Amino acid sequence: MITHKTKYALKALMVLADETSGEGAALSIEEIAKRSGAPKRFLEHILLDLKRAGLIGSRRGRNGGYEMIKEPRRVSLAEVLRLIDGPMAPLPCLSRNAYQRCEDCKDEQTCRVRAVFGSFYATYILMIESLTVADLQQDARPLEGFAVPDHPAGE
Repeated sequence: MITHKTKYALKALMVLADETSGEGAALSIEEIAKRSGAPKRFLEHILLDLKRAGLIGSRRGRNGGYEMIKEPRRVSLAEVLRLIDGPMAPLPCLSRNAYQRCEDCKDEQTCRVRAVFGSFYATYILMIESLTVADLQQDARPLEGFAVPDHPAGE
């Protein structure tokens, strides 16, 4: 599950991609907060993280604010998730960037938990790394053959 912070980052990137890509325009934090629905107090820190990562830029002055500097189709969702929330692997022994051997594991090669989650994680990673901010800009439509419940019970 993604955190609120990541969701706000993705929404801010969508706003910036829609409004500033290639146009030379910049948006204030207030305007980004208004258009994305993200609280301004969280957004300030998120935008700084996105700027440090080279996804967005900022300008000072009267027409200042934040703007996309990396093409939306070149910003993978996995990049944003890792930037904001850290490693995505369900187990530390499956992480590419933050690998750690599980303390209770005697043999990774025969670990059933690792095998099951490894298969799931490999599929998830392939999918999430192929999706970009440009994909978020497309019209929202449900995945084919996948029913998204309006109000999931018990989660």
